[in-house]
Amino acid sequence: MTPGPHARGDAVERAASGGPALQCAEAFDAAFSGRDCEVLRDDGTSRPLATGSWLGEASDTDVALFVEPCHGPTLDVGCGPGRLTGALASRGVEVLGIDSSAEAVSLTLARGAMALHLDVFSQLSIGTAWSHVLLADGNVGLGGDPVLLLRRVRALLDENGTVLVELAATGVRSGPEQLRLKVGDTISTPFPWSVLGVDDVEQVAAEAGLLVMGVRALDGRVVATLRPLGA
Repeated sequence: MTPGPHARGDAVERAASGGPALQCAEAFDAAFSGRDCEVLRDDGTSRPLATGSWLGEASDTDVALFVEPCHGPTLDVGCGPGRLTGALASRGVEVLGIDSSAEAVSLTLARGAMALHLDVFSQLSIGTAWSHVLLADGNVGLGGDPVLLLRRVRALLDENGTVLVELAATGVRSGPEQLRLKVGDTISTPFPWSVLGVDDVEQVAAEAGLLVMGVRALDGRVVATLRPLGA
């Protein structure tokens, strides 16, 4: 069930006051509400969560890599606050965003796009004939197992559909990790994530029943286009 505005407000307040640990989705809610947020890795390093760019409008690079290739029903998995979902909707493309953060879904809806508060691994009543599925911003790492995620996504695709997957650059090591989010003085519970580098995408795609049709690089970002094997 999607938390109401008071539940999301409580999460933001706990983050601000350094209260009990937040769940992952609550931490994202707080970050999308405007709180500064850091991603903490197991090795002790950290980086800011890129909420600033996600809360803005789709960039020219976003449009070239994810918007222009989509000409049919499109599912944006881990849509965040909806910059890609909104850009597609503004072009008249049938698009649905899904995200485990209720705040992200609210922000996507505010852009005039359709979005649902859903986890991609849950039972989804959203059809299985999507022309395109987006895994932008490293979202192929959701759940910590790219093969499992891509198999799930493949089941949602039309037989001639494509998956657009943003990858780590050449030379970046692929693999799972546990992350936490730090919002103010509050650190979230850990959640599984995975990095998938371009060097490993063909093997991972094949294990998921997908074929790499091409890889594009633009402004330091790398996106692979995948299609079901045998399509």
